[in-house]
Parts: sequence; C-alpha cells; structure tokens
Amino acid sequence: MLVWVDPKGTKCVQRDKFWKDIRNSTTLFPKYFPDQYKTIEILEGDGKAAGSVRLFTYAEGSPLVKISKEKIDTVDEANKKVSYSVIEGDLLKYYKSFKGKIEVSPKGDGCLVKWTCEYEKVSDDVEVPHIIKDFVVKNFTEVDDLIQKA
Repeated sequence: MLVWVDPKGTKCVQRDKFWKDIRNSTTLFPKYFPDQYKTIEILEGDGKAAGSVRLFTYAEGSPLVKISKEKIDTVDEANKKVSYSVIEGDLLKYYKSFKGKIEVSPKGDGCLVKWTCEYEKVSDDVEVPHIIKDFVVKNFTEVDDLIQKA
C-alpha cells in the first residue's frame, strides 16, 4: 500500500464554512460544479455519518473516473477530519484499494486543507494518482473561492 500526502495543503479562508461545504458536498458539488459532477446520490445513511455510502457520477469529460461508490469510514467533527474508501467504480480498475482522508486545520487567520490517499496499484504500469490529487486540490480551491465571493 502506498500513501500520498499533500505536503503543502490548500489554503482556505474560513475553516468552519469550508468544513461545512465539504460535509455538504453531496448537494453542493453538483450545484457548484456541474462541469465536474453530474450527481452525488446517497445510497446508505445520511451522506455525512460514518457508514454512509454515496455514488458519485462525474460529468462528461472526466479523464479517469465516470462512477465511484464511496463509503465514509470515519468522521471527527471536532477536529474537522473525514476518511472514506472507494468500494466500487472505475477507480478500482487501476487500484486494488483506494482510501482518502481530508483534514481542515486552523492556520494563521485562515485554514489549511490536507488530503491524503492510500492506494494499492493493480499493476506496476498504473500511475501514481496525481490526476486524482489534482482534481481534489482543484475542488478545494474552487470551494474556497466561492466562500470568499459570498
């Protein structure tokens, strides 16, 4: 299993608001980013609590993944941390397992968002998931931009 950690993180301006938007991604992301997310459906649970399962359908043009079913593994509201596992979908064609963690921590007057992933490639030919990391960082930056404009 390999681990990738975002070494610098992504800066954000309002920790509580950023965390709230990330936690409400099921409804907000398809609305905010229709060019990236077609739908996010809650299949089990409330879509926020540990044990919840969500089905992500990505918009046309997604280079690697069209569908991803993810299970929320842990949630720590007090420390603003969440972890999830991909349990079905296109990503598992490339990785035997794929888990992500998001942490929103205070930094100066704002906050810092760190995304970490653990993955196991199906073969040595599979790339390190830079394309997934770039997509996640882009989303974090866009969420923060929307918060600043509000």
